[in-house]
Order: sequence, then structure tokens, then C-alpha cells
Amino acid sequence: MKKNKEQYQSSANLLGDLEKTIIINELMTISFAERDAQWRDSFLSNIAGANLKLGEPEVIMSNDGFPYIQLQTVSTNESFQAYVIDNQLDVLMEQGFGIVINAHLGQPDWAFSYGDLVNLKLNGSFYTDQSTFSTPTSSQQVLGNDEEILVGQPSEEIFPSYLRKHIKEFLQYSGVKNPKIMLIARNYTDEDLVSQDLVFNMMPAQFATEKEFNDLMTTLQWFLPKHYSFFGIDELSIENGFQSL
Repeated sequence: MKKNKEQYQSSANLLGDLEKTIIINELMTISFAERDAQWRDSFLSNIAGANLKLGEPEVIMSNDGFPYIQLQTVSTNESFQAYVIDNQLDVLMEQGFGIVINAHLGQPDWAFSYGDLVNLKLNGSFYTDQSTFSTPTSSQQVLGNDEEILVGQPSEEIFPSYLRKHIKEFLQYSGVKNPKIMLIARNYTDEDLVSQDLVFNMMPAQFATEKEFNDLMTTLQWFLPKHYSFFGIDELSIENGFQSL
């Protein structure tokens, strides 16, 4: 059966950037011991637009307990069905999967959490170095009575509906019956000091042990971009702050 012009154009649109594919293939020839910051930057700049292929099986459960789509780099003369991360982002957001590159080789070249892919979708890169999110020292914090904060809900640009859905399902599965969220801003009158945090209605007292609570908060990071700061507090500590996920 012959393809018409529109079908050929549609197929071409699914292909990745050939130059980026070549760069990725060259990077794969460098040993792990020699992969420096320059290697990392080049890899992260090119992998999302390169031609990759699905592994077998397509989805695996990693040691961290989360599902990852297996993607593999391709040889120059290999026949394959192209998988381009940039072109699949909307599907990935709905699936709630991470991505692992070349897991079949024993030592994967890279693994992206779901949160890394969320950041790619929202900000155009897997990781964000500069942001207004703070760096909390623990998964549980106390807000001082005299501390002035702004309380609201995270926007779609920070906490999109697909992320909200997966985190809600995860927290409910983990025993949080009615998970809620809010966004707070600290030092909001000072442009140089202002910072923000996501806050969830969770406390160690809600769990069998404090370790169980801390493990949940650590696992929650997998769903979020790595620069997001978040913690849990007593739901009653701030009036009209929380809203259900």
C-alpha cells in the first residue's frame, strides 16, 4: 500500500532530530568514568529530541518501586520505530511513568523520574537550577505564629492537573484519605528573599511510625521536579489554606 503525502509528513513529524541522535550515539561511546559535567550537559540537551527505540519489555519496575519506560539508543544503520521523548510528553504525563535509558546494558546511562519529565514539560528542561522554591531542611516544619506568609493554591503552571492526579492517587494509596495541598510564600515583601513551598496535610502522627512518614515524603519527591520544595504540617495549623487535591 502506498502512503500519500500527508502520511509521509505525519511519519516524518514523529522522527527526532538527526543531529541530536548522532550526538547521543557519540556520547554513549564514552565510558562512565570519563563522563564529566560537559558530558552531562550535552546528554541532557540532546536526549529529549533524539531518536530512541522502545526496549523489551517496554515498561519495567525499578528498585525504587516505580514504573519506567525502557528506551534504548539506536545504531546508525538499524531499522527501528522511533520514540522521541519530546513528542511523547503528553502521553508520559498521563501515564505517570519515568524513563530509563539503556537499562538492558546492566548499568543504565540515565534514569528520569516522573518529576524530571514534568519539569521538561513545564520548563523545557529536565532540571531547573534557579527558582523561587526554598530548600527545606526536613519533611516536617513548624510555621511560627509571627511569620508572615501568603497562602494560596499552586497554579497550573506549577502543579498541573496531570501531576495533581498522580500525587493524589499515590497519597491515597499510601493511606492519606483526603490529601490536600497549598502553596505558601515566605518573605514575600522582599524580592531578594522571597521563597515558596508546597505544603501537604500530613504529619508523622498519622502514620504507624515516623520512618513511615519520612519514607512517604522521600518517595513523593519522585513525582515532583527536583527543585520543588515541600513539607507536611498539621491541617489545622493554617485556616482556609488547604484544598483537596
